[in-house]
Amino acid sequence: MSDRIAASKTTDKGATRADEVRLAIEEDIFLGRLRPGTRLDEESLAQRFNISRTPIREAILQLVHAGLVEKQPRQGAVVAPLKLHRMVQMFEVMSEIEGLCARFAARRMSEEEKQALKRLHDTSKAHMEARELDAYYAVNRSFHEAVQAGSHNEPLQEIARGLFARLAPYRRYQLNHPNRVKDSFTEHDDVVEAILAGDPEAAYAAMRRHVTIQIDIFTEFVSIMGGNEIQ
Repeated sequence: MSDRIAASKTTDKGATRADEVRLAIEEDIFLGRLRPGTRLDEESLAQRFNISRTPIREAILQLVHAGLVEKQPRQGAVVAPLKLHRMVQMFEVMSEIEGLCARFAARRMSEEEKQALKRLHDTSKAHMEARELDAYYAVNRSFHEAVQAGSHNEPLQEIARGLFARLAPYRRYQLNHPNRVKDSFTEHDDVVEAILAGDPEAAYAAMRRHVTIQIDIFTEFVSIMGGNEIQ
Protein backbone atom coordinates (compact mmCIF):
# COMPACT_ATOMS: atom_id res chain seq x y z
CA MET A 1 0.00 0.00 0.00
CA SER A 2 2.74 2.48 0.97
CA ASP A 3 4.59 1.78 -2.32
CA ARG A 4 1.45 2.60 -4.32
CA ILE A 5 0.92 5.82 -2.39
CA ALA A 6 4.55 6.85 -2.92
CA ALA A 7 4.26 6.11 -6.64
CA SER A 8 1.05 8.10 -6.84
CA LYS A 9 2.66 11.13 -5.19
CA THR A 10 5.61 10.94 -7.56
CA THR A 11 3.26 10.76 -10.56
CA ASP A 12 1.18 13.69 -9.36
CA LYS A 13 4.29 15.79 -8.79
CA GLY A 14 5.62 14.90 -12.23
CA ALA A 15 2.30 15.83 -13.86
CA THR A 16 2.30 19.16 -12.04
CA ARG A 17 5.79 20.00 -13.22
CA ALA A 18 4.86 18.97 -16.77
CA ASP A 19 1.88 21.32 -16.64
CA GLU A 20 4.11 24.17 -15.45
CA VAL A 21 6.56 23.56 -18.30
CA ARG A 22 3.73 23.31 -20.83
CA LEU A 23 2.21 26.61 -19.69
CA ALA A 24 5.58 28.36 -19.84
CA ILE A 25 6.23 27.12 -23.38
CA GLU A 26 2.69 28.05 -24.44
CA GLU A 27 3.33 31.59 -23.22
CA ASP A 28 6.65 31.74 -25.08
CA ILE A 29 4.88 30.65 -28.29
CA PHE A 30 1.96 33.06 -27.98
CA LEU A 31 4.22 35.99 -27.07
CA GLY A 32 6.51 35.27 -30.01
CA ARG A 33 9.55 34.30 -27.95
CA LEU A 34 9.46 30.87 -29.60
CA ARG A 35 8.83 31.19 -33.33
CA PRO A 36 7.49 28.43 -35.60
CA GLY A 37 10.25 26.03 -36.56
CA THR A 38 12.17 26.50 -33.31
CA ARG A 39 13.46 23.17 -32.00
CA LEU A 40 12.55 22.24 -28.43
CA ASP A 41 15.66 20.65 -26.97
CA GLU A 42 14.86 18.42 -23.98
CA GLU A 43 18.26 18.89 -22.34
CA SER A 44 18.12 22.70 -22.60
CA LEU A 45 14.57 22.77 -21.24
CA ALA A 46 15.51 20.46 -18.37
CA GLN A 47 18.32 22.87 -17.43
CA ARG A 48 16.05 25.90 -17.78
CA PHE A 49 13.41 24.47 -15.43
CA ASN A 50 15.89 22.56 -13.26
CA ILE A 51 14.02 19.27 -13.59
CA SER A 52 14.51 15.87 -15.18
CA ARG A 53 13.62 15.12 -18.78
CA THR A 54 10.52 13.08 -17.86
CA PRO A 55 8.16 16.03 -17.20
CA ILE A 56 9.75 17.83 -20.18
CA ARG A 57 8.76 14.94 -22.46
CA GLU A 58 5.25 14.91 -20.99
CA ALA A 59 4.89 18.67 -21.54
CA ILE A 60 6.03 18.31 -25.16
CA LEU A 61 3.52 15.50 -25.74
CA GLN A 62 0.75 17.73 -24.39
CA LEU A 63 1.85 20.52 -26.74
CA VAL A 64 1.91 18.10 -29.68
CA HIS A 65 -1.63 16.99 -28.81
CA ALA A 66 -2.74 20.65 -28.73
CA GLY A 67 -1.15 21.27 -32.13
CA LEU A 68 1.34 23.87 -30.86
CA VAL A 69 4.31 21.57 -31.41
CA GLU A 70 4.96 18.96 -34.07
CA LYS A 71 7.46 16.13 -34.41
CA GLN A 72 9.69 16.29 -37.48
CA PRO A 73 12.19 13.74 -38.82
CA ARG A 74 15.77 14.38 -37.63
CA GLN A 75 14.69 17.56 -35.82
CA GLY A 76 12.49 16.15 -33.08
CA ALA A 77 9.92 18.51 -31.52
CA VAL A 78 9.59 21.93 -33.14
CA VAL A 79 7.13 24.79 -32.69
CA ALA A 80 4.34 24.37 -35.25
CA PRO A 81 2.98 27.15 -37.48
CA LEU A 82 -0.20 28.72 -36.09
CA LYS A 83 -2.70 28.20 -38.90
CA LEU A 84 -5.57 30.65 -38.57
CA HIS A 85 -7.95 28.80 -40.89
CA ARG A 86 -7.51 25.56 -38.94
CA MET A 87 -8.05 27.30 -35.62
CA VAL A 88 -11.17 29.06 -36.90
CA GLN A 89 -12.58 25.76 -38.13
CA MET A 90 -12.00 24.13 -34.74
CA PHE A 91 -13.67 27.00 -32.90
CA GLU A 92 -16.63 26.83 -35.33
CA VAL A 93 -17.13 23.18 -34.47
CA MET A 94 -16.57 23.85 -30.76
CA SER A 95 -19.19 26.61 -30.75
CA GLU A 96 -21.80 24.23 -32.17
CA ILE A 97 -20.87 21.36 -29.87
CA GLU A 98 -20.87 23.48 -26.71
CA GLY A 99 -24.02 25.22 -27.90
CA LEU A 100 -25.72 21.83 -28.11
CA CYS A 101 -24.43 20.95 -24.63
CA ALA A 102 -25.97 24.15 -23.26
CA ARG A 103 -29.25 23.50 -25.09
CA PHE A 104 -29.55 20.02 -23.60
CA ALA A 105 -28.36 21.23 -20.18
CA ALA A 106 -31.22 23.76 -20.09
CA ARG A 107 -33.64 20.89 -20.64
CA ARG A 108 -32.04 18.17 -18.56
CA MET A 109 -30.03 19.63 -15.67
CA SER A 110 -31.41 18.79 -12.24
CA GLU A 111 -31.97 21.60 -9.78
CA GLU A 112 -28.88 20.46 -7.88
CA GLU A 113 -26.77 20.63 -11.05
CA LYS A 114 -28.11 24.09 -11.85
CA GLN A 115 -27.20 25.38 -8.42
CA ALA A 116 -23.71 23.86 -8.69
CA LEU A 117 -23.26 25.68 -12.02
CA LYS A 118 -24.39 28.94 -10.44
CA ARG A 119 -21.90 28.47 -7.58
CA LEU A 120 -19.07 28.01 -10.08
CA HIS A 121 -20.14 31.16 -11.85
CA ASP A 122 -20.30 33.08 -8.57
CA THR A 123 -16.84 31.81 -7.61
CA SER A 124 -15.38 33.02 -10.89
CA LYS A 125 -16.61 36.56 -10.21
CA ALA A 126 -14.03 37.17 -7.46
CA HIS A 127 -11.23 35.91 -9.72
CA MET A 128 -12.52 38.12 -12.54
CA GLU A 129 -12.58 41.22 -10.34
CA ALA A 130 -9.06 40.51 -9.03
CA ARG A 131 -7.80 39.64 -12.54
CA GLU A 132 -6.50 36.31 -11.27
CA LEU A 133 -6.22 34.76 -14.72
CA ASP A 134 -5.03 31.29 -13.74
CA ALA A 135 -7.69 30.94 -11.06
CA TYR A 136 -10.36 32.29 -13.38
CA TYR A 137 -9.33 29.89 -16.13
CA ALA A 138 -9.49 26.92 -13.74
CA VAL A 139 -13.06 27.80 -12.71
CA ASN A 140 -13.90 28.62 -16.33
CA ARG A 141 -12.87 25.12 -17.35
CA SER A 142 -14.97 23.60 -14.56
CA PHE A 143 -17.89 25.76 -15.70
CA HIS A 144 -17.73 24.41 -19.25
CA GLU A 145 -17.31 20.85 -17.99
CA ALA A 146 -20.42 21.28 -15.81
CA VAL A 147 -22.45 22.43 -18.80
CA GLN A 148 -21.14 19.51 -20.85
CA ALA A 149 -22.03 17.05 -18.08
CA GLY A 150 -25.42 18.71 -17.73
CA SER A 151 -26.27 17.73 -21.31
CA HIS A 152 -26.58 14.12 -20.10
CA ASN A 153 -25.44 13.00 -23.55
CA GLU A 154 -22.28 10.88 -23.36
CA PRO A 155 -21.30 10.91 -27.07
CA LEU A 156 -21.68 14.70 -27.12
CA GLN A 157 -19.59 15.03 -23.95
CA GLU A 158 -16.81 12.89 -25.45
CA ILE A 159 -16.61 15.11 -28.53
CA ALA A 160 -16.70 18.27 -26.40
CA ARG A 161 -13.93 17.03 -24.09
CA GLY A 162 -11.68 16.15 -27.02
CA LEU A 163 -12.12 19.51 -28.72
CA PHE A 164 -11.81 21.41 -25.45
CA ALA A 165 -8.45 19.72 -24.79
CA ARG A 166 -7.18 20.66 -28.26
CA LEU A 167 -8.28 24.29 -27.88
CA ALA A 168 -7.33 24.74 -24.22
CA PRO A 169 -4.04 26.64 -24.88
CA TYR A 170 -5.79 29.10 -27.17
CA ARG A 171 -8.72 29.58 -24.79
CA ARG A 172 -6.33 30.21 -21.93
CA TYR A 173 -4.29 32.69 -23.95
CA GLN A 174 -7.29 34.79 -25.05
CA LEU A 175 -7.99 35.69 -21.42
CA ASN A 176 -4.91 37.97 -21.61
CA HIS A 177 -6.70 40.18 -24.12
CA PRO A 178 -7.82 43.51 -22.58
CA ASN A 179 -11.23 43.22 -20.89
CA ARG A 180 -11.58 39.60 -22.04
CA VAL A 181 -12.02 38.14 -18.54
CA LYS A 182 -14.79 40.62 -17.76
CA ASP A 183 -16.48 39.94 -21.11
CA SER A 184 -16.13 36.19 -20.59
CA PHE A 185 -17.84 36.45 -17.22
CA THR A 186 -20.71 38.47 -18.74
CA GLU A 187 -21.11 35.86 -21.49
CA HIS A 188 -21.19 33.10 -18.87
CA ASP A 189 -23.85 35.11 -17.07
CA ASP A 190 -26.09 34.87 -20.16
CA VAL A 191 -25.50 31.11 -20.34
CA VAL A 192 -26.32 30.60 -16.66
CA GLU A 193 -29.45 32.75 -16.86
CA ALA A 194 -30.77 30.77 -19.83
CA ILE A 195 -30.02 27.38 -18.26
CA LEU A 196 -31.58 28.33 -14.92
CA ALA A 197 -34.64 29.59 -16.79
CA GLY A 198 -34.88 26.31 -18.68
CA ASP A 199 -34.62 28.10 -22.06
CA PRO A 200 -32.81 25.72 -24.45
CA GLU A 201 -32.61 28.06 -27.46
CA ALA A 202 -31.35 31.01 -25.42
CA ALA A 203 -28.75 28.74 -23.77
CA TYR A 204 -27.61 27.45 -27.16
CA ALA A 205 -27.32 30.97 -28.60
CA ALA A 206 -25.49 32.34 -25.54
CA MET A 207 -22.93 29.54 -25.43
CA ARG A 208 -22.37 29.58 -29.18
CA ARG A 209 -21.82 33.36 -29.07
CA HIS A 210 -19.40 32.96 -26.14
CA VAL A 211 -17.19 30.47 -28.00
CA THR A 212 -17.41 32.20 -31.39
CA ILE A 213 -16.18 35.53 -30.00
CA GLN A 214 -12.81 33.91 -29.32
CA ILE A 215 -12.24 33.52 -33.06
CA ASP A 216 -12.05 37.29 -33.46
CA ILE A 217 -9.46 37.56 -30.70
CA PHE A 218 -7.19 35.02 -32.38
CA THR A 219 -7.70 36.55 -35.80
CA GLU A 220 -6.36 39.78 -34.31
CA PHE A 221 -3.47 37.94 -32.65
CA VAL A 222 -2.37 36.13 -35.82
CA SER A 223 -2.71 39.36 -37.83
CA ILE A 224 -0.36 41.12 -35.43
CA MET A 225 2.09 38.23 -35.55
CA GLY A 226 2.20 38.11 -39.34
CA GLY A 227 -0.68 36.91 -41.48
CA ASN A 228 -2.82 33.79 -41.86
CA GLU A 229 0.00 31.49 -40.84
CA ILE A 230 2.89 32.40 -38.53
CA GLN A 231 6.08 31.03 -40.09
